[in-house]
Amino acid sequence: MNTPNVTVLNANRVAGLKTPYATRRVPTSAFVTLLGGARVPRVGDLILARVDKLGQHRHLELACGRRARLYEGDEIVLAYGNRYAPDQFEAEVPSDLGPCHMVAGGGVAARVITRHDKMRGATVVQPLGLLGDRSGRPLNLADFALDAPRTDGRRAFTVAVVGTSMNAGKTETASNLIRGFASAGLRVGAAKVTGTGAGCDVWMMVDAGAQRVLDFTDVGLPSTYLAEPREVERVMGTLLDVLYASGVDVVVFEVADGLYQRETAQLLKSQAFARAVDAVVFAAGDAMGSAGGVQSLRAMGLPVVAASGLLTASPLAMREAAHATGLEVLDLDALRSPGILDFMGFRAAESLAVGAM
Repeated sequence: MNTPNVTVLNANRVAGLKTPYATRRVPTSAFVTLLGGARVPRVGDLILARVDKLGQHRHLELACGRRARLYEGDEIVLAYGNRYAPDQFEAEVPSDLGPCHMVAGGGVAARVITRHDKMRGATVVQPLGLLGDRSGRPLNLADFALDAPRTDGRRAFTVAVVGTSMNAGKTETASNLIRGFASAGLRVGAAKVTGTGAGCDVWMMVDAGAQRVLDFTDVGLPSTYLAEPREVERVMGTLLDVLYASGVDVVVFEVADGLYQRETAQLLKSQAFARAVDAVVFAAGDAMGSAGGVQSLRAMGLPVVAASGLLTASPLAMREAAHATGLEVLDLDALRSPGILDFMGFRAAESLAVGAM
């Protein structure tokens, strides 16, 4: 099909590409054509890009989880996506196929707008074209997304972990909660429903003992930044329904970033979120953050049952947070204890369900 701006890819060239976590649902056999010319990329479109200048990200997390070292001149696959990370980069999908940046190690391409002072400049990549199928149609992550399952209304006991900000200890909290439920003999499903495509949090949940772990990339988004509220609710609902349909006893899911992040704030205020959760654990780095966050969640009418997060490294901060919130502050030992079932309200909910039969 070698027509202007559409080139058939050589199989040897495809075999040599480094393909990342965010694109793991797309088989390399789908990479048939390279689409050039004047094109406007969409969120989720896949590109073949050349690494022109190494910056902050010097490794690409492959689909298998291995961090592959990058070299200038490498040809890699990335997915266009927006990035929101106060500790790293703010970046958006450009309106052309000009030079842009690799803004996440899981394989996300965008053009950087701002960066944290501690970050190096982002790794610069030159898109060589959109990846296309044999008909010359651009490949998009959404084309390979999980289908929403048919549901019979069954759901499992569901715990959400939210926090003050990026790096507040949310994933550590969620992973140790998973460990606690799994240690008690329960089948645990887990998810990260918002954020930017990268496998590190998912692998932590797998290692903690979750039987199945999903994230938003499984339903076709490289990130959830700038997604519409209904789309974010659809992502959360689909991920939970897939986990419920797999027969797990309990689901633990994490919402990325902090309460001030746009998509997180909108999701937490939604009826869909309120209907989904049986318990909420709030993670924070200090007592004041914990108090403010718990107060906000209570104002939304959400069932926040405990505080945790990085503040649990300090016994004094734990005491301050317990006093300010009136909640138990759970450190990692408490979270991964089988006794967490009673604390989260799992046994009480189970008793109610049995009594209603």
